[in-house]
Formats: sequence, structure tokens, C-alpha cells
Amino acid sequence: MLINCVAYQDGRKLADIPVADISDFVARDDAFVWVALRDASPGELAVMQEEFGLHELAVEDAGRGQQRPKIEEYGDSLFIVVKMLELREGEELHVGEVDIFVGTNYVLSNRSNSTQDFLGVRARAEREPHLLQQGAGFVLYALMDAVVDRYFPIIDALEMELEKIEERIFIPGSQRDNIERLYELKRKVMQVRHAVVPLLEAIGKLHGGRVPSVCRNTQEYFRDVHDHLLRISAALDTMRETIGTAIQVNLSMVALEEGEVNKRLAAWAAIFAVLTAFAGIWGMNFKHMPELDWRFGYPAALTLMAVVCGSLYRRFKKAGWL
Repeated sequence: MLINCVAYQDGRKLADIPVADISDFVARDDAFVWVALRDASPGELAVMQEEFGLHELAVEDAGRGQQRPKIEEYGDSLFIVVKMLELREGEELHVGEVDIFVGTNYVLSNRSNSTQDFLGVRARAEREPHLLQQGAGFVLYALMDAVVDRYFPIIDALEMELEKIEERIFIPGSQRDNIERLYELKRKVMQVRHAVVPLLEAIGKLHGGRVPSVCRNTQEYFRDVHDHLLRISAALDTMRETIGTAIQVNLSMVALEEGEVNKRLAAWAAIFAVLTAFAGIWGMNFKHMPELDWRFGYPAALTLMAVVCGSLYRRFKKAGWL
């Protein structure tokens, strides 16, 4: 689906143009075209391939979707895949994708499986003509910067969720629920990490050393995006370590609770073992057992059992087993 198709010259908007005129503006040296698509069909991608002269392998990857974040060079053009992340209702992490084709005087983005848009990015770029006149390189930066900046609220939300779980770690009986929530949080952190780490490795191609010609004048901007990704990556590593520690603490708490239960069971088993021993001895019914013929034998046996069991109960209670 076509969102907009706009031609720019010297950093200012010329006009919204029809798709059929894209190739005419791309052929000009003093202008560039910025096209935005959403969930483009194979037919739409084929039209764009013809208008922009896109490489067939890049178009194939864009049509297939679910690509790993990457930056690939095809001659003087670039193909970039960036993951779009958003927390939806129920705090479920949803992963979308934006595929960006960049050439000397064009930018084509295809957003798929995401409700987020780039209308604010276009408006911001048009308010800064002195930057927009740098052409496709600045537009690429603006798009990537917008996507990466949207990672930060997700990191904050995940950190808050982790703090809430940590507050419940030492609440008795909450360990099972805590472990389930920690593993769910760990899954979300890994999803974010899969979006960040490959992009962090790839974006190094756009600043320092040999840089594609389309990004040569905007290296410092991509360095800024790289710094943001480094901060996010460090936060993710810290969360992963904290989650691992929290899981171990929860497992230790489960073991401690089980130990407390086992101590109670062992204490009661010892008390009833004494009763069983006395009852077993006096229940043998041998002929020559003086206690069987004694008038006070039965109440004396019960009293002895009660005294011994009471003594054991007091000792176990004092030791904290009961």
C-alpha cells in the first residue's frame, strides 16, 4: 500500500508525484524521491523495482520478510533491514520490520507487520531543509534514528517489569509465579536483543573507514545512532545478568521452602516414631511382660508417651523445625 510519494529539491518539497513519474525524478541530479509503503504486495514491489532500478536480491528479501537486521550494498545503493518493536495490550512484545532501499537520489521504505508509522519523521525532516538538502543519506538517518529511539521506552518498560518481580522475590509462596514471569521477561529481552545486536554490528559500515557514497556526508549522524544502540545493548546485557541472578535466587528460595517443609515432616515423623516404638513394644503381648498385669500400666504408658512426645515437640519448636 502506497503511503506517500514525494519529490524534493534543495531540501524542500517539490510535490507529491505519481508512481509513474518516479523514474523521471530519479534521473535528475538536483532532486531525490522519498517513497513510503506499508505491507507492500509483490506487484507493488515489482513496480518500485522497475521505477528505481532496485537489485532483484534486495527486492526478494523485502518480499519475503522476517529478515535479520542488516545493511547490504548493491553497487551505489543500500538495502537496510531494521526491526520495529512495540509493546501492545497485555504487555506483549510485537516485532515488525521496515525495509529501506537507498540510492544516490531516492529512499524507499516498506513497513510491514507494524502499526507504527513515519509521518512524524517526514514532518521533522521537512522542517529542517538545511539537513534534508543532504539528500537520501539524511533521510536514511532520520528513519533509523526514529526506529532506534522507539526502543528506549521498551527498555524502560522491561526494566520496570524486572523491578516489580524483584520486589516479590522474598514473598513466601510467590516463587513459581516469579520464575514464570522472569522467563517471559527473558524471552522479551532476547527478542529486543535480536533486533539490536545485528543492527549494531551492521551500522558500523555507515561511519568511519570506507563508507558508502550515499552516507558520506552524514557519518556523524550514524555514529549517534550507533551510540544509542550501544547504550541499549549495555542495558540488555545488564538485564540478562539480573534476570539470571533473580532466577537463581528464586530457585534458592524454593529450595529453602522445601527444606522448611522437610524439617517439619521430619520432626513430626520423629514424634510419631516414638509413639510407634512404644506401641510396638507393648503390643507384642508376650506372656512375661510385667506391665501387662500392672493395674496402672495403661495410664502409665500413655503418660510416658505424652511426656516423651511433648519433650520432643518442645525441642523441635525451639530449634525452629515446627
